[in-house]
Amino acid sequence: MSLQTIRVATRQSQLALWQAEHVREQLLKRNPGLNVELVRITTQGDRIIDRPLAKIGGKGLFIKELQLALIDNRADIAVHSMKDVPIEDVDELEISVMLARADPRDVLVSVNYQSIGDLPNGAQVGTSSLRRKSQLSVLREDLELIDLRGNVPTRIAHMEQGKFDAIILAAAGLDRLSLGEKISARLTVEDMLPAVGQGAIGIECRVGDEQVAALIQPLSDKQTITCVSAERALSRQLQGSCEIPIAAHATLNAGKLVLKGLVASVDGSEIITEDDSSSISDAIELGERVGRRMLARGADRIIQQALHQTT
Repeated sequence: MSLQTIRVATRQSQLALWQAEHVREQLLKRNPGLNVELVRITTQGDRIIDRPLAKIGGKGLFIKELQLALIDNRADIAVHSMKDVPIEDVDELEISVMLARADPRDVLVSVNYQSIGDLPNGAQVGTSSLRRKSQLSVLREDLELIDLRGNVPTRIAHMEQGKFDAIILAAAGLDRLSLGEKISARLTVEDMLPAVGQGAIGIECRVGDEQVAALIQPLSDKQTITCVSAERALSRQLQGSCEIPIAAHATLNAGKLVLKGLVASVDGSEIITEDDSSSISDAIELGERVGRRMLARGADRIIQQALHQTT
């Protein structure tokens, strides 16, 4: 890489390209003479859309090829949705920058209904997320939950064509694609605790690449890093993956970091939640502590059952 050029690895979905273009704009705003090239990659997660992620290897399928492009020096940074980033670190790489977080909540999208309570008995709701399915089962055990994959516009099109009464998506994706008018309801975190890292964009680069690290550092948001670090520490303590219904949400409140975690059985019949707070500087310790409490209450048994059901 020359001092004038930086290569950005990105998936080719509309949302991923929006995120990469957003990073590009932020870099150019601070470095007007910079040449920012997008390296567009089709990942395995994008190619396999007829099976639930939990059955084919998890959300890491969306970023492995991007990480390989960094390792092979075909790109200098990769842009990720933090909710898709596995908890296991890659030795050669680091995510040291996260942009200011968007709305982390989930949303209901429906042509005819304005809330989960409005849905008729036995309504067909589309989502492939075990986290969403387990929490929906608690809110409405009568709903028929059907697997739904594909990019955001494709999922919405399936719903509008009448294949579903409603679908559940991440608010951030619709907001970023200027599809906010499609949202019927933004679900409260009390009803639907978000995925770890949901709404946050992370920038990954090679360890030791000081030029690139210095270039992207001004884009980083300290509050987002603090909150997502706590959520990921909790998930790491539980050995979390998309094969397990795990949720976590951290917020900053009056100078305190507040974290709530959830682990559930696939059918929502068993749910363990824990919450705690700490100083902002103790984000990782907070996540680990909340995770340990959940394990002490039986989360490990629920996790093993969930893994058995999804493999």
